[in-house]
Amino acid sequence: MATPGSPAAAIEEPFDETGVKRELAGRAAKALAAVALAFSSYQLVIAAFAPLSSLPTRSIHVGFLMALAFLIHPVSGRADRRSIAWYDAALAAAAFALALYHLVFEAALIARSGDPSPLDLAVGTATVVLLFEAARRVLGTALPLICGAFLLYGLFGEYLPGFLGHRPYGYDQIVGQLYLGTEGIYGIPTLVSATYIFLFILFGSFLEHAGMIKLFNSVALGFVGQARGGPAKVAVISSGMMGTISGSGVANVLTVGQFTIPLMKRFGYAPVFAGAVEATSSMGGQIMPPVMGAVAFIMAETLNVPYVTVVQAAVVPAILYYLTAFWMVHLEAGRAGLLGLPKEECPNPWLAIRRQWYLMLPLAVLVVMLFDGFTPMFAGIVGLSLTAMLILGVAVAGRTPSRFMRVLFWVAVGLVAASFFRWGIWPIVVGIAVLVALNFVVVGGRDTLRTIRAGLVDGARQAVAVGVACAIVGVIIAVLTLTGAASTFAEFVLQVGATSLVLSLLLTMAVCLVLGMGIPTIPNYIITSSIAAPALLKLGVPLIVSHMFVFYFGIMADLTPPVALAAFAAASIAKASPMKIGWKATHIAIAGFVIPYMAVYDPALMLQPSAPGSGVDVLAVLYVIGKTVLAIGLWGGAAIGHLRAPINWAERAFAFAAAALLVAAVPWTDQAGFAASGLFIAWHLWRTRAAPAAAA
Repeated sequence: MATPGSPAAAIEEPFDETGVKRELAGRAAKALAAVALAFSSYQLVIAAFAPLSSLPTRSIHVGFLMALAFLIHPVSGRADRRSIAWYDAALAAAAFALALYHLVFEAALIARSGDPSPLDLAVGTATVVLLFEAARRVLGTALPLICGAFLLYGLFGEYLPGFLGHRPYGYDQIVGQLYLGTEGIYGIPTLVSATYIFLFILFGSFLEHAGMIKLFNSVALGFVGQARGGPAKVAVISSGMMGTISGSGVANVLTVGQFTIPLMKRFGYAPVFAGAVEATSSMGGQIMPPVMGAVAFIMAETLNVPYVTVVQAAVVPAILYYLTAFWMVHLEAGRAGLLGLPKEECPNPWLAIRRQWYLMLPLAVLVVMLFDGFTPMFAGIVGLSLTAMLILGVAVAGRTPSRFMRVLFWVAVGLVAASFFRWGIWPIVVGIAVLVALNFVVVGGRDTLRTIRAGLVDGARQAVAVGVACAIVGVIIAVLTLTGAASTFAEFVLQVGATSLVLSLLLTMAVCLVLGMGIPTIPNYIITSSIAAPALLKLGVPLIVSHMFVFYFGIMADLTPPVALAAFAAASIAKASPMKIGWKATHIAIAGFVIPYMAVYDPALMLQPSAPGSGVDVLAVLYVIGKTVLAIGLWGGAAIGHLRAPINWAERAFAFAAAALLVAAVPWTDQAGFAASGLFIAWHLWRTRAAPAAAA
């Protein structure tokens, strides 16, 4: 039996990316659920009616986040997880009470802007301290330590020598920057968390409770389950579809992986490979439109571009990422001789779609609305309302005892659908209210309302980690904005870039991967984009491409050891070493590492115009996609050591070199890369001509 704290014990225990959590029952669980319901209700009212001004909206949002953090997470792993300690309840109450300060004294704070009172400084200090403690409990020690280092730099950086130092700042200036304005903990990341992010987390939670995961698994199993290596391909496709509604890679591992990892192990895949496939596939959910990770919303707000612009830049890299994962598991299955599932164990995908097609309706409407010019907030409200309507409507449809109630049902459906025609939010509110009433009259209302309640509670709980990360990373933004420290690193990147853009990109990638060892994707992106993206822009990299470059490698950091959260999550299900899963996941995703580099050298890969003001060149897009697919194919063969048949080390080195030549958008390298690729493919086909379809 594994001793506590040993690696084996860590594998046996369920993994949670957000620290130790309480396991509550009885009145304590009801109290926690009540706070979570209040949080979700507050966010829905804010999204629908915007009754408060910006700073109070953000501060109350952070207050709810901290309150839930103290109620959900004990002070340490040794604390009692069965009850809420009195001091944690007091901290939760204090955090929420302090969050009301901006609302109660809004006019006075505006009047004395720039000249904070002693009470302002005391409340601001207490709020920042509580936020650090909440972040420590939810996210671990790494991010608070990094933010604390930046805070110390802001307070005492004047004493550092040379270019590292900055002019002196008073304590009131530091607190004012952190707490009283919109450059600190209530900055753009918190604004996005309080608006778009929460709605889309809630949207994903509702769809999960409505049965979307089961539908995704059935569709994936039906289409590719019988193919060679079918169970692993099911994991890739199912996780990719899950990524369309959930922007959390680790959450995808812990949901979809419960089905796919045991399935892969049952049909011959090693536990390490099974966990690595699921980790790799799930992490791609953060760049899979339309519901991308929280970073996409922060990026849109930071760059001041429509969300659909970020979606447009991400869609091709996301598809290529999953193509990479699919190709790698196909090759691994060929190398290991793994077969697919028996036909009788694979469901009919068309039958699954026909029975539950309505679950795809909110996702389809969300996509149409985003591309039709609706704001992400309103599109999220409509998508969320449609999902609630489906949960309520499916219980009522066909069971209404009278024509009058059937008419009421379709009127309610029509009112919710009317929002699509820009009739405002009130038709949605009235339609949902009618459906709730019909549920009580027709079916008692308990089961469906219990499902909706569970979706609201789970959505609020899932938002804690994202929201706390968005708030505390504001400390870094505040210090960088106040001191201008970001320019120091930017100048260094520019100096390196004057010699080689490749070296600047490698340096930026390394920063993303190193930061990712201790912090989640959101603060990783915010820190790196604040420092490196402006420098890449000056080196000629388009702004959105430089931000996507940082975003992409922030995601990859969750796969790369030593701190690979997705690998640890998969290890808890696969019962294998997290480190081995992390290295194998990096191996599987290795071909995907070239995608951001190719986008830098040819922005058409992210559907960007070749020149400002011009349109997207379709031929250029098709050309770079074809080149990238070819490079991924060769790189995958080189990494696995198998195509139609095993390939030796000399062939692998040649395939790797041919793929590398295709990365840069320099004419002679493209020509050399295509020639080398054609030569390798012709040789491989000739060499394997005696091993036809069976070897494939």
